Amino acid sequence: MQRIRVEYSYAVRAETLWDAYTDHAGWSAWALTPGARLIREGRIDRNGSGAVRGFIGGLREEILDFEPPRHMSYRVIAGHFPITNHFGEVFLESEGMETRLIWCCQFDPTIPGTGLLLQKFVGWTFRRSLIGLERHLSAAQG
Repeated sequence: MQRIRVEYSYAVRAETLWDAYTDHAGWSAWALTPGARLIREGRIDRNGSGAVRGFIGGLREEILDFEPPRHMSYRVIAGHFPITNHFGEVFLESEGMETRLIWCCQFDPTIPGTGLLLQKFVGWTFRRSLIGLERHLSAAQG
């Protein structure tokens, strides 16, 4: 089992960060995931529990827990990436005028011997995406 934890701090309120991060259809504007879209709306909240977000290449993620503006979990339900049992969580922690986003996931590689390489790639993708989110938030604030 491979585990990843990436943290990034933003100079915005937790609610602002939460709204941007959980706008699944808006991910194409900031994340390294082109073609992001909402495939199925959540049961109570459009982007909440039960929602399915999709990306180019057939990757599909189902939102499991959705507790605004503090916690969300998801699992990969389809895709051609060489991993299985992918489970992810995002936590937001307010610290004064900043909010820290903590993005964790775990998965098993489907190809023996590729775990460390996949762990580094997924961690790099998370970090680059969170930097993109910071730029997106800055541009939105003018």
